[in-house]
Amino acid sequence: MGAAILQAIQLVQDRKRVYQENGIMYFRPWIFLITDGAPTDAWKNAAMAVREGEAASKFAFFAVGVKGADMDVLAQIAPRGPMQLEGLRFREMFAWLSASMKRVSASAPGDKVDLPVPVGWASI
Repeated sequence: MGAAILQAIQLVQDRKRVYQENGIMYFRPWIFLITDGAPTDAWKNAAMAVREGEAASKFAFFAVGVKGADMDVLAQIAPRGPMQLEGLRFREMFAWLSASMKRVSASAPGDKVDLPVPVGWASI
């Protein structure tokens, strides 16, 4: 999990650099972590990178745990707090993601956008 998070952050940085080099405006990228377990590798450096990236508004990080996820560890990784998906309500999760992206894409880059309240999720 730690390596995957760090790779996701690197991929986002690489893509943003391409956009900047080509004068393309972009919205703050989102990184989504969905897990049903716990890290099996070193994850504390990844957690620090997530906190630093969020604090600098480099990306938005969302952690979603399904049954079996170690929500305590996810809480240490995700600054905005993890969400727990109730059962296997992936349809609702992706509907929320789609509705959120519609709101973001209708705004201007840099605008603060209020996201809809997720249905079928529990905040931790």
